[in-house]
Amino acid sequence: MEDPLDTRLYAEPSVPQAGSWRGSGLPLGPPQLPPVATGPSLDTARAHMLALGPQQLLAQDEEGDTLLHLFAARGLRWAAYAAAEMLQVYKHLDIREHKGKTPLLVAAAANQPLIVEDLLNLGAEPNATDHQGRSVLHVAATYGLPGVLSAVINSGVQVDLEARDFEGLTPLHTAILALNVAMQPPDLCSRVLSTQARDRLACVQMLLHMGADHTSQEIKSNKTVLHLAVQAANPTLVQLLLELPQGDLRAFVNMKAHGNTALHMAAALPPGPPQEAIVRRLLAAGADPTLRNLENEQPVHLLRPGPGPEGLRQLLKRSRVAPPGLSS
Repeated sequence: MEDPLDTRLYAEPSVPQAGSWRGSGLPLGPPQLPPVATGPSLDTARAHMLALGPQQLLAQDEEGDTLLHLFAARGLRWAAYAAAEMLQVYKHLDIREHKGKTPLLVAAAANQPLIVEDLLNLGAEPNATDHQGRSVLHVAATYGLPGVLSAVINSGVQVDLEARDFEGLTPLHTAILALNVAMQPPDLCSRVLSTQARDRLACVQMLLHMGADHTSQEIKSNKTVLHLAVQAANPTLVQLLLELPQGDLRAFVNMKAHGNTALHMAAALPPGPPQEAIVRRLLAAGADPTLRNLENEQPVHLLRPGPGPEGLRQLLKRSRVAPPGLSS
C-alpha cells in the first residue's frame, strides 16, 4: 500500500500561470498557490486549496484549464485530490477545458492512473466524453495505457464498454486499431513485441476481460475487431481473437461488414506469409469459403492474380462447404 504521505505532490515550486485566466462571473487574475511547505501531504494540499477558495479553483485559463486540469496533467496527486474534493462540493468535478476534456480525461491522457482512480472514487463522471466523443476507455485504448484501465477497474465504477466515439468506434475497436499500428509490419517469426505493442495488447486483453463485446460492429463499415485485424494483415491478433471464449465461433468468423466476411478481406490481402497464415486460421475456425459478398464474389474470387496465391486458391476451392444456413 502506498504511503499517502510519500508523494511528489509539488514537483515544482509553483504552478506556472497559463495565459490569461477567466471565470464565469469571477474576478480576473491567475490563481496562485501559497508558498509550498516542506514535506507536502494531503493535509498540506487541502490547506492550500482552502486558501485559494472556489473562485480561484473554478477560474479557467484561455484554454479552459482549471488548476485541477493542470494538477492532473502533471501528476500532482494530492494537489489534484484536494482540488477535486472542493470541486466536488461545488458540483464542478467534471468541468471541461477547450477540447471538452474533464479533469478525469486529462488525467487519463497524461497516464496518471492514481489520479484517475482518485477522481472516479470522488464521483467524476466515468462516461464523460471529449469533443471527439472519446471516453476514458477510448483514451486508454488510443494511447495504450493499461495502467489507466487498471485504475478504472480498481475504482469499481460502472463504465460503458460499448460507448461510441464520433467515428463510431467502441474502446475495443480503438484498441485494436492502435495495436495494429504498433505491430506494423507484422513479423510472423518474432515473438518479441515492442513495449508500445505490449501495452496496447494488454489494453485489448483488459477490455475483453472487462466484458467488451468482440462482436460489436463499428458504425461506418460494420467491421468487427476481427475484420480490423485481418485488414491490417495481423495474424497474431487474428489468432488471439479466434481463441476468445465464445458461444458460436463460426457465427463470429462469418459476420459480414458491408457484405464481406473476414475471409473475403483476407483473400484480398497482398500475397505473402501473413495472408496465408490468416486464411488458414480463419478456415480452421469455421470460415465459410462459399459465402458471397454484395458483388456476388466468393473469397477465392478476390485472390490476386499470379502464382503467389495459387496454393490458397486450391485450398479455398477444396475447403468443405459450410452447413446450410451459413451460405446466405
